[in-house]
Amino acid sequence: MIINFAHRGSLTEAPENSLPAIKKAIEHGAKAIELDVQLSKDNHLVVIHDHHFKRFNPSINGLVRDYTLAEIKNIDIGSSFSKEFEGTSLTTLEEVLEICPEDTLLNIEIKNIPVIYEGIEEILVNCLRDHNRFQNIIISSFDHHALQKVQALEPSLKLGLLIYYRMVNPWEYAKNCGLNLTSVHPLQTWTDQQFIEEFHNLGLKVYPFTVNEEKRYKELIDLGVDGVFSNTPSIFTP
Repeated sequence: MIINFAHRGSLTEAPENSLPAIKKAIEHGAKAIELDVQLSKDNHLVVIHDHHFKRFNPSINGLVRDYTLAEIKNIDIGSSFSKEFEGTSLTTLEEVLEICPEDTLLNIEIKNIPVIYEGIEEILVNCLRDHNRFQNIIISSFDHHALQKVQALEPSLKLGLLIYYRMVNPWEYAKNCGLNLTSVHPLQTWTDQQFIEEFHNLGLKVYPFTVNEEKRYKELIDLGVDGVFSNTPSIFTP
């Protein structure tokens, strides 16, 4: 079965990674949703991709980690998207878990590069434990040390290996890195048949990112991928 992830929610219809974007993806019937988490100054899991607020609100200086959750909640991230979403603020992972159906596969990416959030793995695992949400969860990251820490804290959680740059025999790395992986998430531009077949031979799913053109999507499906991350509702809608 092909599983397509709504990348940062339905980000073409609402501010990315916001509750409205998550809700719109759910309304579309998305079977899987991807989002990013970072830590506020007071160690709350904030759902945001960038380490700063410039794309949402250029008047806000500094990094996510420089602000408390209360301060972050007062930042308008919706007006830059459209007047309809004026006053929309960032959400927390807890708020997403409260509205996201348990049968929706949720990919949570730890945004640990270039800013390193010490302890984010334990905070994330505890949050999921508090909400009894270890099922239908994939934890992914470009920081593979973060995945190692998650695995040590809760071995039952599924792990997704994010890869941006081309590597020599990345399947050998995945096989020998000590991570109990479920899937690999490569940049779609260089994902090819050998890559897919080698990872399938390891028993891993292959979910390339970010696939927004239906022509490329069909090419990747023909090559054998198990799904994609996409900003295009027609792709992530079943």
